[in-house]
This record gives sequence, C-alpha cells and structure tokens, in this order.
Amino acid sequence: MAESSPSPSSPTGLNAAATSDPPPATESSHSNPQDVSQVAAPLAIEHEGDHSDSDGAERDDEFSDYAEDFASDTTSINSEITSYRFENGRRYHSYKEGAYWGPNDEKQNEQMDVAHHVFTLLLDGKLLLAPIEDNIQRALDVGTGTGIWAMDFADEYPSAQVIGTDLSPIQPGFLPPNLTFEIDDATDEWAFPENHFDLIHVRALYGAVDDWIAFYRKVLRHLRPGGWFDQLEMSIQFQSDDGTVTEDHILAIWSKTFIEAGEKFGKTFRIADLAKGYMQEAGFQNVTEQRFKLPIGQWSRDKRLKKLGMWNLIHCEQGIEGWAMALLTRVMGWSYVEVQVFLAQMRKGLRDPNTHAYFNVVGVYGQNPTGAY
Repeated sequence: MAESSPSPSSPTGLNAAATSDPPPATESSHSNPQDVSQVAAPLAIEHEGDHSDSDGAERDDEFSDYAEDFASDTTSINSEITSYRFENGRRYHSYKEGAYWGPNDEKQNEQMDVAHHVFTLLLDGKLLLAPIEDNIQRALDVGTGTGIWAMDFADEYPSAQVIGTDLSPIQPGFLPPNLTFEIDDATDEWAFPENHFDLIHVRALYGAVDDWIAFYRKVLRHLRPGGWFDQLEMSIQFQSDDGTVTEDHILAIWSKTFIEAGEKFGKTFRIADLAKGYMQEAGFQNVTEQRFKLPIGQWSRDKRLKKLGMWNLIHCEQGIEGWAMALLTRVMGWSYVEVQVFLAQMRKGLRDPNTHAYFNVVGVYGQNPTGAY
C-alpha cells in the first residue's frame, strides 16, 4: 500500500495527517429445514471494457417531551432513557450506558435503514429465511434499531402481534396497528411469557451480546413448541477471491482491529461464524445456515451483485465512523484524530475499484423442539 496503516492493537502506524480537534458535543445533523451451508463460488469481476447489464457527556433536553408519546404498558420512558450521551460528535444511548457501542443518532439510523434495503435485496425481497406460517400470531424483533424490519414484517403479516425491543427509543411514532416497541436490554431476563412467540428475530447484533449460548437458551424458553428463531449477521472479515485483499490491506487491518476490539470488549464480532454451533449447543433443532457473498462496490459482472455492491458501499461509508468511534476510543485507547485518519484510509480502500472485496452475510435459523428448555 502507498500509505501506512495502523496495527490492530495500537494506532502508532497511522499517518497522522489529520490535526483537527474533536467536534463539539452536538447532535449529528441528522420450509425446508436442512443444512444448506456450502462453499460459495468465486465472484466474477467486471473488467474494463465489459458491458454487462470530546469525551465529556452532555444531556439533551429536546427529547424530554418524547416520553409521553413513546410510553407503553410495560416500559416507561424517563429521563434516564432520553437524556442521551454525546461523545466525539456522536450521540449514544443512555439506558444501560456503554452496553452497546453504536451511536443512535440520525446519521447512524440512516445507515441502518440502508442496511435494511441491502439485506432485503440480498434475500430477494424476503424479510427472513425461517419457514414460518402465513398466519403467524406472535413475533419478537430483538434489537429492533430503527424498527424498519418490524414495521415491514407487521405489514406483511397482519395476523401477527409484533413487538420490537431496543435500548434506544429511536423508532417512529406512526406504526402498523399490530406493532409496538419497548425499551429493553436483550441480555437481561425478559418480561415476556415463556413458550409464547411463534418467531423471534435478530439481525446485526454482532458485538452486542456477551454470552451467546445463554442468549440462545433464553430465546428457546420464550418460543412456543415448534416456534422459529431467525438470525442474520454480517461478518466483519473483508476478503477477496482473487487476492486483492492482502494481509496488509487496510480492509484486512480493519477486520483484525475490530475482532480484537470485540474480544477486549467481551462481546464478539465473530457471531456470524459461531451462531450455528452455538444454537445447536443451546438445544435448537433443524438448525440451517445460509451464506451470501456481499460485494463492496460495483466490480462484479453479475448485474444483481453489482447493484448490491453499490448499495453496500453506501452502507459501509455511512456506517464506518459510527462503527469505529466508541470502540476505538473507549476500548482500544485511540485518539479522535487517529480514528479519523484510519477512517480516511478505509474510505479510500472501500472505493478502490481494483480491490474486489466482499464479506459474508450469514443467515441461521432453528426451531424450538420442546418450548420449555
């Protein structure tokens, strides 16, 4: 590479070209249950000429009125929840502060909605992989984020009573009549009845759970007999089929850095590769895994993958600062400037048309055999 890159454990290799101070602490402007896992074929590359189709926390008063609109029978929104934390120009949840590393500001919420579009394209318009019944009655979306998956699911399955849970009340107020949102920490004990849900859904909870086997056992307790659990996770391991992502490439360094950060944080970022085994160990039956290659950028010859790569590049560029800032400063001890230099190198690496990078998206689903694990 033409420029130096940081090592996973320290930022000393950074080219410290950025010298600006951190921004002030203000809000951002904005049906067949069998194992189908297999080694995917290399992705075809489109060549030139191809013509195929500040660490101090501040508290935000403007959210104080939000409580009355969001209150539900089971969760009371109070100042602890809506008095968000601001750090290095990004906004973070205050309920269970520090339990999750991602921002909850408008910029990151837009990234999550772009991710929803990418995942929906990847799954050919489907919202999940598990073979659920059309007349499903009760569904739970754990870590709902902006709530966009839960809203689409509630529209598509009007027979279902859908609940979405999250640490932050960032979901909209205008909802399908069969959908509610609640504030909850998924790693705590759940207040829902056992043997209750027909479907429990999780997406992109990497780096958010400290004991995944315990989490999966909790899911089993709250699923009815025969109920399904469906999970979709991104791997953070950038790779290529043609060797363009080398060991010292900035994308490979990013992967190593965040795998290390997750282990230090105590919440692994490798759940995409671990989920199937953990679910089987927890007691699920009919555990099925599907893997998808998701390109970054428009280098693929395949028209569908080219479109996916375009959207994924947008997704990554919008997301990387939020993915990086808290973990690298709080956990890895980097400075704000060092993080910004790393991000500049990452954006250059993501946009390089000669780097044919992708990462895997892994879908895993399984069934509760007893409903009383």
